[in-house]
Amino acid sequence: MIAPPDIALIIPARNEELALPGVLGSVPLGITRVVVVDNGSTDGTAQVAAHWGAQVVGEPVPGYGRACLAGLACLRHKPPAIVAFVDADGSDDLAGLPGLIAPVVAGERDFMLGRRVPVERAALSFQQRFGHWLATGLIRLFWRHRYRDLGPMRVIRWGDLERLAMADRAFGWTVEMQVRAIKAGLRIEEIDVPYHRRSAGTSKISRTIGGTVKAGSTILWVIGREVFQGLRQKQRRELPSGTAIVAEPH
Repeated sequence: MIAPPDIALIIPARNEELALPGVLGSVPLGITRVVVVDNGSTDGTAQVAAHWGAQVVGEPVPGYGRACLAGLACLRHKPPAIVAFVDADGSDDLAGLPGLIAPVVAGERDFMLGRRVPVERAALSFQQRFGHWLATGLIRLFWRHRYRDLGPMRVIRWGDLERLAMADRAFGWTVEMQVRAIKAGLRIEEIDVPYHRRSAGTSKISRTIGGTVKAGSTILWVIGREVFQGLRQKQRRELPSGTAIVAEPH
């Protein structure tokens, strides 16, 4: 009998003690490890996560990317076969997670994303809709890949994620992963997943002016950086016509 794959779920959380019970209570069968990253919370987020049996990792400096990187660091001593990500605010419908995991387990895809389909219109703010439209449009312009969303629910093979060398420590984490997955030639697919309004608590990013501006500018900066890096790499590969490479004498 073939053993089921080791699948770890990382949940970045900042002040989500009210929403976490619903999230952790809906983790689907097949997830072998749940890691909640307490990202500088001032409430009982860590205690709630531990009560529900999750492994709690502390990352005191706020930042979505920082939290994800901290979660990955704690898994690195015993890497899972597959790693999944969801948000802690109850907006992601975890019933859709098995549909993202199955193609990766079957070896049909390397990277699966949930394209958020709002259960009610207010689940996604105007700022979110516009920002995702702009970001995915720029990705399509520069890399010829049509993403439909920058949703937080995603599943990827551990080895492929390590190859991406993720580095963003803030709001650019999601777009950095999606751009680098294209550049790495991963087999990518998006499927629709229901998306709800946060179940409890208050938004830290999408429903605030400051958070929206910071997230939007970071996403655009990450896209610009990836474009520039791609151009630099292309220039290094393209030597001037007729240029000969002569080995230097030892």
